[in-house]
This record gives sequence, structure tokens and C-alpha cells, in this order.
Amino acid sequence: MSPGLVRLSWAVVVILALGLGLGGSTAGQEATPAAIAPSTPGIDPASLGGRVVADGSSTVWPITVEVAERFATVASGVQIDVEISGTGGGFERFCAGETDVQNASRPIEPDEEAACAAAGVTYHAFEIGFDGITVVVNPENDYLDCLTVDQLRQLWEPDSPERVWSDLNPDWPNEVIDLYGPGAASGTFDYFTEAIVGEAGASRTDYTPSENDLVLVEGVASDPHALGYFGYAYYAETQDRLRAVAIDAGAGCVVPTLETIGDRSYEPLSRPLFVYVSDAGLTRPEVQEFMRYYLASANDAVTAVGYVPIDDSIYAANQTELDQILDDQLP
Repeated sequence: MSPGLVRLSWAVVVILALGLGLGGSTAGQEATPAAIAPSTPGIDPASLGGRVVADGSSTVWPITVEVAERFATVASGVQIDVEISGTGGGFERFCAGETDVQNASRPIEPDEEAACAAAGVTYHAFEIGFDGITVVVNPENDYLDCLTVDQLRQLWEPDSPERVWSDLNPDWPNEVIDLYGPGAASGTFDYFTEAIVGEAGASRTDYTPSENDLVLVEGVASDPHALGYFGYAYYAETQDRLRAVAIDAGAGCVVPTLETIGDRSYEPLSRPLFVYVSDAGLTRPEVQEFMRYYLASANDAVTAVGYVPIDDSIYAANQTELDQILDDQLP
């Protein structure tokens, strides 16, 4: 791949430093083209130039990077910038018209819809995969195998006192639990707090936050008394340095795996992932072709980076919907 055609956020430096591949999505690796790569009639992807800007969720980030690297094999003249500012931070930019594609680990919220409407930004949303928010500990922690939803709530609810491991079980160490989690601009933060605490955004604040899941991986991996949470793909690629905790939502302890996320038995932390694209972006051929390619290669890319692909019916419906959108707006 030619240098600079897929421009990643600063997080790629962290990936390279940690040696994380995330299913082959880092810069410099050989990308595999999508098996299906339709193009708009009259447009040759190889002749395209221009720039596509994507931002938002760190959970969806590796999927979009994977697609961008594959797209570069058929449209090498298009520059794709893939950045991370969290789902909430990404929607701020998207609704200000600063980006073309928004990576999101939750649906757009009413206040964000209002911001887009006020700015005249219209858009379309596509579900592209499934994730399971994964609670992890350091491998030196050989005593915690499972947490109930209520125990998680006690750890993370607002104004919760500082906890030591023996608070959860008197046989466990009397050591402070060092907590790591997404920052408030993260869609993972919103989803986790709503599912576990009962209110989106309701969380204790005395923990180590980051919108970049790779920072959280490194934090927990280097702290024997740590506990954190982030997207499953980041755990799957670092499970030699981390250990996943099973969650008991009332039906017994369930460990996050591709199978339990896919069949939705990993509750309440299984969730859909999305990309949004603006109508303004879709007036440009490079964005049209990137989105056609994205939706055609989504299941391959999602699987490659370690998430669960969408059902075939949704996969087909996404492409049909985009075709109709482009047919309606193209002359």
C-alpha cells in the first residue's frame, strides 16, 4: 500500500508499540480485497482521488481501518483518514459537517439528532456487526472468574466508595481495585453504564479513562490489581496479556466469545455496531465508492478484526438501501 493513502489516528502508534494486529488492520499489512466490490455505473474506482474522513468509536475503528486498507487496493488514489474521538466526540464532528463517516458503538442520541438537524446534516445509518463489551482483569488475578451484574454496578455506580477485592469476597486480597474504562465521549461508556448502572453516563469518576481502548488494554495488562472494560476484539487480540471475566445476568456465568455474543447469551453487554454516512459526503464519488465497498466487505472485515458479523438479511438490506439512496440522488 502506498504510504499516506490510509491515514490512521495516533492510536495506530499504540498498536504498533504493543504489537497488536487486530485481525490484520494495522498499516503496512497486506489487505485482502472484498469478494464483492460493486461500483457506481460510470465510475472507475482506480481513477478516483479525493479524501474520505471517518471518526468516532474506537470499537468500530479497526473495522473501518480494515475496510479502508482493502479499499486502497482498488482505489489507491483516495486518501482515507480514520480517527478516534469516541462515539460522542465523533458525532459532534459529524453533525458539524466535519466528517463523512461516523463510527458508532451505539445509535445516535436525540440531542445529537437535534445538532445534526440544526446544522442541516442529514445521514443514513447501517448496522455492520455485533460486539460484546468485555470485562477484563490482569492474568495475575487468579481468583476472579465471574461477576454478577449487581457486583459490576456496585463497582461502577456514581459515588461508589473505593473498593478492594476483599469487598467482593473476603477470601480475596485486601488490595484496591484499580479501574480502567472508556471516557465519557465513548459509546462503550454510554452502553455499559446504561446496561449495568441503569442510566447512560452514570458512572464513578475516580478511574483511569480513555477513548482509546488500546490505552485501557495496556493499563490492565500492566496492573495486577486492575479491572477494566472495552470492546471484544481488543480482548481477543490480547488474551495472552489479559483474562476475560464471565458475567452473570441471572442465568449463570457466561464468558464472552464469538458464539455467546452472536447468540446474544452474553447479556447484558452484547450490542450492535454502526456506521453513519452523511448525504453531503455521498454527493462525492470517492465517498459513494467507499461506502459501497464498506457495506459489500463488512462481514469479511468484521470477522477479520474479531467481531460478530450481521445476519445475511441485514447485510443484503444494507447494500440495497445504499443503492436506492444513490439512485435517488444521482442524475
